[in-house]
Amino acid sequence: MTTSASDPYDLAVIGAGSAGLAGAVAASELGLSVVLLDASVQTGGQFYRHPAPALGAARPEALHHDWAAFAELRRRLAASDVTHLSAHHVWSVTREGGDDGPWAVHAVTGPDGAEGRPRRVRARAVLLATGAYERQLPFPGWTLPGVVGAGGAQAMLKSGLVLPGKRIVVAGSGPLLLAVASSLAVAGATVAAVVEAGGYLRYARSPRVLMTNPHKAAEALTHGAALLRHRVRLATRSAVTEVHGADRVEAVTVTRLDRDWRPVQGSGRRIACDALAVGHGLVPQIELATALGCATRPLADGTLALALDTRQETSVRGLWAAGETGGVGGAELARTEGELAGIAVAARLLGRRTDAARLRRLLRDRDRMRAFADVMGRAHAPGPGWPGWLTDDTDVCRCEEVSAGRVREAVNDLGARDARTVKLLTRAGMGWCQGRMCGTAVACLAARGEAAEPPAERRPFATPVPLATLAALDPSTENGF
Repeated sequence: MTTSASDPYDLAVIGAGSAGLAGAVAASELGLSVVLLDASVQTGGQFYRHPAPALGAARPEALHHDWAAFAELRRRLAASDVTHLSAHHVWSVTREGGDDGPWAVHAVTGPDGAEGRPRRVRARAVLLATGAYERQLPFPGWTLPGVVGAGGAQAMLKSGLVLPGKRIVVAGSGPLLLAVASSLAVAGATVAAVVEAGGYLRYARSPRVLMTNPHKAAEALTHGAALLRHRVRLATRSAVTEVHGADRVEAVTVTRLDRDWRPVQGSGRRIACDALAVGHGLVPQIELATALGCATRPLADGTLALALDTRQETSVRGLWAAGETGGVGGAELARTEGELAGIAVAARLLGRRTDAARLRRLLRDRDRMRAFADVMGRAHAPGPGWPGWLTDDTDVCRCEEVSAGRVREAVNDLGARDARTVKLLTRAGMGWCQGRMCGTAVACLAARGEAAEPPAERRPFATPVPLATLAALDPSTENGF
């Protein structure tokens, strides 16, 4: 179905990963006019990143799990009437004409948004499928060249066919570490060790959830077999607590942790390497939704996700979400939620009853996989003792070069009790990443070891926008700007 330049689309989907693709094609196949916006040039999101055609990769699927599912979504997208707008960086979503008016999706175009050409897309409903970003916990030396995010290392391999180093330590917490380490090893890197701060025994406390998600065990066995084949050491209840090197990574110190993630004195050992891939799970990317006042819910791993109803709708009517925005759970869960959301939007806008059998299957699969995601979050949640890794001169906010000592001074001497006050006193979180890298660390230091989560701040901009773009907006058509 097509739409004229003046008419709104039925549905605007933001994000072309697993959830966004599934939602877009499901809604289109049910008769809605759909526009799909994504910051990347290629579809697939972070999970299905793949090399640009110019690199001439013969078998990009070799670096991916469950490539066939993505290939099928891509085929359905090509066969649909979905309008795909690539290289569109969405910085805000607003509503025109009150609670029942159409949505306006504001974006800037270009590979990195630097071109700044404004684009406004109108739609009767919006599906947020914006994914997640990596959570980083700082430690001495983490700003040295050669330290990359675990997901970043995987992205380098999948999209650029390059490795971050020759001898790599993979560290942090979460199931992503096994996938990253196995893919790096298969690609030819020497993986010196996989260092997991949590453990895997907590999964055993939920045997029913494990039994109903056998594919997750199969994934773990696949990655584990690859690590065994390449003789990669796995250290659990341990963490990289320091990186050594002059101009780049030369070695790391791996230290045993107690149950609360506090370093065990005298347990540190040094491992030589030229790169460190580190990450402590993923954080749902919900800035567009929180700017609109959408309700959130705390997750077991200390992050915030959107609070959604059984059909994936947020607390703001007409705004749906799917995938990591509702909690991190993997590509299959994202596809299921995206399809469910696409069906729900079509039922709302077209006033038709949905296929009951299909709906029951999706709800059952979604709830089953969401239960596993909750178990996974609890198993790899950071312990309260990790700030013990930090010396006072350790940078916490890389963008603004704010050290742990300055944050502690704001808390202990100036009376700051939350991340927002620390930001006002130190500028931590005011840089280019807007707190995505340091938000967790600042919140935990401000809470003095108590459980803390980054605040769900309401910001008018979800991504940096050139001033020239804002100046070019027509105030007669751009509500709120």
